Amino acid sequence: MARDKKLIIGNWKMNLGVHEASLYLHKLAEVVKVHRGVDVVIAPTVLAIQTLSLQVNYRQFKLAAQNFYWRDHGAFTGEVSASQLRGIVQYGLVGHSERRHVFQETDKDTRAKVQAAIRNGIRPILCIGETASEKAMNETNDALYDQLIGGLANVTSEELESVVIAYEPVWAIGTGNNAVPLDVAKAVRTIRHHLRHLYGTKAASAVQVIYGGSVTEHSAADYLSLPDIDGLLIGGASLDARAFAAIVEKAHNQEKVKR
Repeated sequence: MARDKKLIIGNWKMNLGVHEASLYLHKLAEVVKVHRGVDVVIAPTVLAIQTLSLQVNYRQFKLAAQNFYWRDHGAFTGEVSASQLRGIVQYGLVGHSERRHVFQETDKDTRAKVQAAIRNGIRPILCIGETASEKAMNETNDALYDQLIGGLANVTSEELESVVIAYEPVWAIGTGNNAVPLDVAKAVRTIRHHLRHLYGTKAASAVQVIYGGSVTEHSAADYLSLPDIDGLLIGGASLDARAFAAIVEKAHNQEKVKR
């Protein structure tokens, strides 16, 4: 998957019911412009995914699952598999800090979900990032390496190209505390260094690496201008149609500058 486009993902988290999500998608469709150099992805609650899949203009938006189980089928009451999402979503979030720290998902869970997504033709968005204590102890590099190893074990160099890496420092998510762009650039360089070590230069260079963590329409351009950042994972601001559309425009403007 070539890094020739910016990737903007809106994670709606546990917000908007089916009817609300449908109305909001209609509103987004009116304000978010289509740009050849920007892929726009929305991640609604699982209840709304199927409804939105019938409504969405796939030229304008792609869909992502916020979560899924790693087994394709079986006696797992309450779960939804990547196999069931196949053909409905194009992306799937894996290892988000809220899954890791609220629901206690392990690297083993994350690894299994990455593999499930790949075998079902869904692009996994592997979320990695350090906690506040790891940052304070100067353990960011080690945390990123461990999470990359944990999430990508058994992924081949050819499969790696379909993976998106989202750097999301845990201490910045939903807190309003933005990571300083220079620190983000350093972390992303570290991620690419680890990927080169694990997979070689060619495979590592093809991977899209995006940033997420309390990004707003006002801070988006600072991150998008960083040379190794291929896009953004947006939380709260993705629920504001005007703000989300503005972020998409900033991604488009940055892509024009690059060209």
